[in-house]
Amino acid sequence: QVQLVESGGGLVQPGGSLRLSCLATGSILSVNAMGWYRQVPGNQRELVAEITSGGSTNYADSVKGRFTISRDNVKKMVYLQMNSVKPEDTAVYYCNAAVVTTYYQRFGAWGQGTQVTVSS
Repeated sequence: QVQLVESGGGLVQPGGSLRLSCLATGSILSVNAMGWYRQVPGNQRELVAEITSGGSTNYADSVKGRFTISRDNVKKMVYLQMNSVKPEDTAVYYCNAAVVTTYYQRFGAWGQGTQVTVSS
């Protein structure tokens, strides 16, 4: 059973910082691309940042210069460093990973989501 375990969410004041972490567990041969998405109730889920197995990154325009995605391939973890947060960053953040479980099987796995609230 593949699981993505998230941590680091919570309440933070505008201008503050948070670091989200996501650990991929289970019978996993390898992890390809990983990413962070966020969703506000009533809205579509949107891509925040993604990172390939080789380290190439892509960010939403709204977070460029403030957020940084990184990964540890040995630990099978992905991180999202959130600096200078704004109230508009308030959302449920979801971890995503493209995992290979057997020679034939690969699929996208999702975390359960972690709430990030930016408020004074």
